[in-house]
Amino acid sequence: MWLTMNRQVLLFVCLFSLDSVFGQISYSIPEEMSKGSLVGNIAQDLGLQPKRLVAGKARIYTRDSGEYIELNRERGVLLVRDRIDREALCRKTTPCALHFQIILENPMEFYTVTVQITDINDHAPAFEKAEIEFKISESAITGAKFVLEKAADLDVGINDLERYELKPTDNFVLKLQKNADGNKNVEMVLQKPLDREKQEQISLVLTAVDGGEPRMSGTMLIIITVLDANDNAPVFTQSTYKSTVTENAPKGTVVATVTASDADDGANRKITYSITNTLDDVRTIFQIGEKNGKVVLIGNLDFEESRRFEIDLRASDEGGLTDSCKLIVDVRDVNDNKPEINIMSKSNVISEDAKIGTVVTMINVEDKDTATPIKEKRSEMDGYISQFGGVQRLCLQCCVMNSQGRCWPACPWLILTAEPPM
Repeated sequence: MWLTMNRQVLLFVCLFSLDSVFGQISYSIPEEMSKGSLVGNIAQDLGLQPKRLVAGKARIYTRDSGEYIELNRERGVLLVRDRIDREALCRKTTPCALHFQIILENPMEFYTVTVQITDINDHAPAFEKAEIEFKISESAITGAKFVLEKAADLDVGINDLERYELKPTDNFVLKLQKNADGNKNVEMVLQKPLDREKQEQISLVLTAVDGGEPRMSGTMLIIITVLDANDNAPVFTQSTYKSTVTENAPKGTVVATVTASDADDGANRKITYSITNTLDDVRTIFQIGEKNGKVVLIGNLDFEESRRFEIDLRASDEGGLTDSCKLIVDVRDVNDNKPEINIMSKSNVISEDAKIGTVVTMINVEDKDTATPIKEKRSEMDGYISQFGGVQRLCLQCCVMNSQGRCWPACPWLILTAEPPM
């Protein structure tokens, strides 16, 4: 008889309807709001009374957003808990958002909340170097191009870098060269021949301006030393190179080899390769051989952190002429993360007169490896697991109390596996 009752209890606990209350709501706030600022009236927007939030012990469940947003149950509102720096939180990723759930008990309910963080113009464009030098032959022909270092702006959208200005423009003009991937190289183009006898050194100012209001800018000084005789610039064999490397590739792995040639003779055809990326992690992860053009891995890759790298490369000859290209490195995922199970809310004891469909446990299952399928294994018990918005619900480590106060165990189990299993 105990066995019969036990099977009945399992059915009673595990089977449920979809009558539980769920909902989704989104808010949008600017970054850098002061502590205690209002995000939104969560109770009003979800159609709940503040007293329901208090009685249901409403709380925020999150793995990475709790430090920024807090719930005031008595007022039924969401507030800024700490200053939010969009650039520190999301870098260049758009849209930038915080994701969390509001959990209530008696009965169990949960609501998914998204708070989008919009950008304000709080960063000026900046160059990595305050000053750069070029050595250019007076025999350089009109139309010769010289690749300049790009500025970087941590802001996004309209507040991002908008344009460049070069002054004075007696000998050089500015040109933006569009790459195959849609990005632009900043080039200084010779429009008037140089004369070393008249002017041995030229000073220019490159200004980067963003599109925010008010506009912000950054500058870099360009010093040009006029030399004798170099007629041809290096030329890469491709404007864009592509390569793929696994995230567990060891340091020293050759990711790609780029090649440029120069039609000049002697010392003027000697080419030096360099990486010109600024204000990012590229140069801490990749290195190029100055003489052989081999791009080598010197840091650690993590597919879950960065799936693609765009490396700006430059070839320079002894006369100061340059050419540029881009190397796109795609990182291939490997199965190096175990699935993670997090219990969002649970009930350890259930009354024997609880209704069928009562939710007893909510769990969240995540696997950082995007290409790894997650499979479920369960005990051969009657019942099922339901999934809503990435959250699975089942009875787990629970028991049912009868009228005599006896607790009947009801313990289905769940195992998550990957391919290969982890």
